[in-house]
Amino acid sequence: MSSEGLTHFDAQGRAHMVDVGDKSKTEREAIAVARVRLLPATLEAIRDGSSRKGDVLGVARIAGIMGAKRTADLIPLCHPIPLSHVAVVFALDPAVEGDRASVWVRATARCADRTGVEMEALCAASVAALTLYDMCKAIDRGMELASTFLLHKSGGRSGDFDHPDHHSLGPPPELSWL
Repeated sequence: MSSEGLTHFDAQGRAHMVDVGDKSKTEREAIAVARVRLLPATLEAIRDGSSRKGDVLGVARIAGIMGAKRTADLIPLCHPIPLSHVAVVFALDPAVEGDRASVWVRATARCADRTGVEMEALCAASVAALTLYDMCKAIDRGMELASTFLLHKSGGRSGDFDHPDHHSLGPPPELSWL
């Protein structure tokens, strides 16, 4: 693949950090979604709080927020940005596909800066999903991190984006977010 058009490569094709110094600060928001597929019994343990590790969703929420705040430490060419807001919420989906139910993670990140918050939202959703796995692996090592994607972003030079397949990839609209 050519590096033409990719902003993290210079004219010689070498990786570099993008210079955003000339850009204006604007309000930016990104929403990412992740899905963890698990056994229905694992979903029930999360729902009723019977996991030996305690408040699974509470710990995963804090982990997701921390993940967003540490994105520049995890992704080599990301700029550290001053986040004004990070929220992580969950939807418990008992509908069984095969032998699996799902926990959906939705992470929202906001800032007023020169570069976007897509990676922060994606990191928050991913770290929350990984934490769900860690918190429940004693009862279900077969959990799957099934999908993580950018659902929406607004602000910045490139404008708004909504994932074109969000209806088929994302959680059913009737689920309640916790």
